[in-house]
Amino acid sequence: MTTQFDLGALLAERGAERYQLHARHLNHQLPRMLHTIGFDKVYERAEGAYFWDAEGNDYLDMLAGFGVMGLGRHHPVVRKALHDVLDASLADLTRFDCPPLPGLLAERLLTHSPHLDRVFFGNSGTEAVETALKFARRATGKPRILYCEHSFHGLTTGSLSVNGEEGFRDGFAPLLPDTAIPLGDLDALARELRKGDVAALIVEPIQGKGVHEAPPGFLRAAQELLHKHKALLIADEVQTGLGRTGDFYAYQHEDGVEPDLVCVAKALSGGYVPVGATLGKDWIFKKVYSSIDRVLVHSASFGSNAQAMAAGLAVLSVMENEQIVANARATGELLKSRLAALVDTYELLADVRGRGLMIGIEFGRPRSLKLRGRWTMLQAARKGLFAQMVVVPLLQRHRILTQVSGDHLEVIKLIPPLVIGEAEVDRFVEAFTAVMDDAHGGGLMWDFGKTLVKQAVANR
Repeated sequence: MTTQFDLGALLAERGAERYQLHARHLNHQLPRMLHTIGFDKVYERAEGAYFWDAEGNDYLDMLAGFGVMGLGRHHPVVRKALHDVLDASLADLTRFDCPPLPGLLAERLLTHSPHLDRVFFGNSGTEAVETALKFARRATGKPRILYCEHSFHGLTTGSLSVNGEEGFRDGFAPLLPDTAIPLGDLDALARELRKGDVAALIVEPIQGKGVHEAPPGFLRAAQELLHKHKALLIADEVQTGLGRTGDFYAYQHEDGVEPDLVCVAKALSGGYVPVGATLGKDWIFKKVYSSIDRVLVHSASFGSNAQAMAAGLAVLSVMENEQIVANARATGELLKSRLAALVDTYELLADVRGRGLMIGIEFGRPRSLKLRGRWTMLQAARKGLFAQMVVVPLLQRHRILTQVSGDHLEVIKLIPPLVIGEAEVDRFVEAFTAVMDDAHGGGLMWDFGKTLVKQAVANR
């Protein structure tokens, strides 16, 4: 008997209920938040760096699914690879064989970090971090992990223990006894290492929250300190890796940095099949998998599945053939330079920073009395509201999707698909300039600011 299932018919019949279904069966705060800030759009389709709504209006994506869509949406090479692997009807996930695709993807991935030797494949960025934490503890025989203040490494219990944002940690204690240090503070690192119980330091070379880059020389010096105390350096490249910052990995911007473990995910998926990978040195893996009876001491039910491996192989092929890393570097430099040129024009614009196509736009206290009064009103209600006031008109008036870089931050983070070019830079800069003109002229966005203030007060 053949079971009939028509996905298109189901979506046609029930797709209009999307927000009600989420409110009733999933995270009920998500549709509430989207309605509040006017982000409750209905997108019908997507391709590359664009979405389209039912009326045919295009929207420029400067968020890339929080970095997942490195190649944009529905890249034809990745789509074909997934059709091919499904059509092949492989004997996947038997668990008692060694299929070729994981080995081939590991081989390709390791060519970009030749000092590393082996790969573990899981299903997400947080799994990649969990793997690194476990491997570091096992390899060193020490219990404690150091992490940086304001970092983000995931939301499962282990990765949450090294998450530098208190808002995510609240209500989930007790967590693992790990310790935060300020990003770039070598003295704090040395002080903790002298206690003798540190297994590793995990660090984002560029923090996603606020887009703060590790100071020049910090990663190299930290690596030397860690190794002196027989501890490891873990580079979390879940968001910064695979070309995002203009090199394949962000740690490669600093000479001599060779992390012992590297975590990747997001863009490796091609935007289709969840995948995470933890790359590491041979001796670390041999400590973990130290005997035949420990062969499954760390594993994942869906890790190394054929669809994820095929997507990853296709992504790496596209990155090489279409020079994605070089494009991210050149386009990122163009976008950053054009935005930085606006800092002297707009007193509400404090800083533009980042590397490649990972750019932070920070707003700050203005000089003029009238603007300063409005700024103070927003700050008193909730820090981060002005950045949200910029994000909303970018979407509502200019059809550009962006995000505030973190809770209580006056920073917008741009992490668009790595395939954007000069046309997308022009569109964003023109729209951003129009929004800043409105803000400095006391336009309609301040009325929306009052609405946000009322909402912030009501939520206290």
